[in-house]
Amino acid sequence: MSTLNNQDAPAFRTHPLLSRVQGWADKLTLGLNVIGTLLIVAIMVLVNADVIGRGVFNSPISGVPEMVSMSIVAIVFLQVAQTFRRGRLTRTEAVLGWVEKKSIRFRAFLELLFCAGAILILFQLLYASYPLFKKSWVRNTYEGTIGDFTAPIWPVKLVILIGCAALLLQLTLSAVGALQSFWQGNLLEKGGSSGRL
Repeated sequence: MSTLNNQDAPAFRTHPLLSRVQGWADKLTLGLNVIGTLLIVAIMVLVNADVIGRGVFNSPISGVPEMVSMSIVAIVFLQVAQTFRRGRLTRTEAVLGWVEKKSIRFRAFLELLFCAGAILILFQLLYASYPLFKKSWVRNTYEGTIGDFTAPIWPVKLVILIGCAALLLQLTLSAVGALQSFWQGNLLEKGGSSGRL
């Protein structure tokens, strides 16, 4: 498990403002995660109701496939920031653990590199997603068939923006933590046997 971006990550010791921002960011990502979990439960209930309605009463619920497909996208973006914060994104911990045993600074440098790359990708994703949200909002684009079932797609596009922004915040804070670990690792390595920080 990562030492820099999970629940066991050390609190920021350099500035109390960073610690407060991390607390707010954690509450935000936890809230989004809870909403995503409730959406999963709602989709499970909806799919079961559709199956029961189709099999028992020969009366399926309209729009279930559309709602499920839109909800899956929303769930991913609602929960991705918390997934990162808890250190559960796909990564090679065996290699990072081995690197950390050899050099704390190099491990922190790799974490910083990872965060910087992810931040650049997220900026690109936000840059590409905002016009799609704006277009769906202005044109009131919908999913489904008129006369049967329609649902606006702008809420999902908005969730994508919110999820990206929350992940971007967590990545930025993780990058600051990696930078701090890099600096502290430097001091630890310089301190050597004296144990000085």
